[in-house]
Amino acid sequence: MSEVDASSEYGGDAVPHWYVIQCKGGESFRAAEHLGNQGYEVFHPVLEVQKKRRGKLEWINEPLFPHYLFIRLDRLVSNWRPIRSTRGVLRLVGFGDMPLAVDDGLVETLRHHGADRQDATVNLYFRAGDVVEITEGPFKDLQAVFASHKGEERAIVLLSMLHKQQQLEMPVSQLRRR
Repeated sequence: MSEVDASSEYGGDAVPHWYVIQCKGGESFRAAEHLGNQGYEVFHPVLEVQKKRRGKLEWINEPLFPHYLFIRLDRLVSNWRPIRSTRGVLRLVGFGDMPLAVDDGLVETLRHHGADRQDATVNLYFRAGDVVEITEGPFKDLQAVFASHKGEERAIVLLSMLHKQQQLEMPVSQLRRR
């Protein structure tokens, strides 16, 4: 195999490819920020999830792949040296000393489905003020306003009845976003 063939086999052509960076524990957001500040194109897929903290449910961003992120580099033009010393970065993932390129289609799929997954995650939980439809029980097909969560499986909604908003507690599974 010639040098030209070997370089294109490992993504060595002048076309940028995506590579995976392994981050130090809990520092993927820091690594993404510092790499971005240095001018690198970084993709750090995250999900918005709801977690209980100090007794309250809060929306937070969590990495889709804890400890990993993607970086787009050109084997010939990009400056690879600063990457290893960037805060939060542990190493470029590869085989031996050779970083391995990730299929561009994989990253594009993650970008596309990441948006879908975030929407799906948001639909599982509701935020105060969301208009919801009750899907089961005596109030089926009525619209209400989501007020708050009561634990993980129950919710408090405001339903307009008799010219007044009434608070109802019901299972979250009986609610659908309008």
